[in-house]
Amino acid sequence: MKNGETVMAERKPLLGLTLDELRGVAASFGLPAFVGKQMADWLYKKQARDIADMTNLSKVAREKLATAYCVGCAEPVDCQRSKDGTVKYLYRTADGHFVETVFIPDADRATLCVSCQVGCKMGCAFCMTGRQGYVASLTAADILNQIYALPERERLTNIVFMGQGEPFDNLENVLRATKVLTADWGYGWSPRRITVSSVGLAKGLVRFLDESDCHLAISLHHPLPEGRAQLMPAEKAFGIRDVVEVLKQYDFCRQRPLDPSAPRQRRLSFEYIVFDGVNDTLRHADALLELVRDLDCRVNLIRFHDIPDTPLHGVGDEKMVRFRDYLTAHGLFTTIRASRGQDIFAACGLLSTAKNEAQREQTCALNKNHNYHD
Repeated sequence: MKNGETVMAERKPLLGLTLDELRGVAASFGLPAFVGKQMADWLYKKQARDIADMTNLSKVAREKLATAYCVGCAEPVDCQRSKDGTVKYLYRTADGHFVETVFIPDADRATLCVSCQVGCKMGCAFCMTGRQGYVASLTAADILNQIYALPERERLTNIVFMGQGEPFDNLENVLRATKVLTADWGYGWSPRRITVSSVGLAKGLVRFLDESDCHLAISLHHPLPEGRAQLMPAEKAFGIRDVVEVLKQYDFCRQRPLDPSAPRQRRLSFEYIVFDGVNDTLRHADALLELVRDLDCRVNLIRFHDIPDTPLHGVGDEKMVRFRDYLTAHGLFTTIRASRGQDIFAACGLLSTAKNEAQREQTCALNKNHNYHD
């Protein structure tokens, strides 16, 4: 690595810092507090790529900042385009790992599916990210860079944390990123434009519900604990029935203690991949209805995309429609999510950077061996 690149790598990113933290950065260099607000504007309103671009800061201020900080913006290193218009981007994190991000245009909507970890600890039987295993958690800067450096960022209408990783297993950085996205000094987005998906980890669920107004999506995939445990090991640690009991304490409950006329600021949904012979019968539909009976929620049915070495298989359109119509007829708002980007392995459950990480490890080993012999 060249000397200049080494210095660059050691500089801390400004991206992901809050307004108060940016003011603290300014103060650490003897700069007035208003410089912190100027930096926030350059980062989150004007999308500056370099501290040198922050032209309403004095040259001296910019030079001081650049000795220890950088913006933290890194362009995608690769992209793949699907025949349906979906685009999958590969990003390198500040630590040199790799994550995938999916841009999904749809008429007047454009959704970005962001990642929060490299790999995942959850080990779900139907997910390629789970097959990869856990490698690292992303910083808030790494998470936000997926938006910041996105070529189509001006078209975005929605963001979903449904990419690689379990958001509640990296909750501190996910909450920091969503705070930047929704704060007046940040992107100024409505929380209703952001959905965070989780298997429902106990350690993060209550904190997320207390500290965030973003929409919540729970990965369900089976309404019965024993069946869900076979698909999702996380069920054994904190079961779906316990998750539902927690959710009932919040504004998703049909009989909530709050003012019934008060507007709901966030939406609750359950994600349900339909597997042939596993969770697709009327018995499962009835169990699902019973599970969420007291919740104001919706269910998104998802087609299963085959992955290697699994006994799981998806169902045809006829069975998907029949399952949806049965739930809808019994009062549960249910949709079938359109499958996007399957031809570039960008669809639900297909994201993985295992090959990129293996190549990275090989390169690191070769460099280490080369340095040793030198």
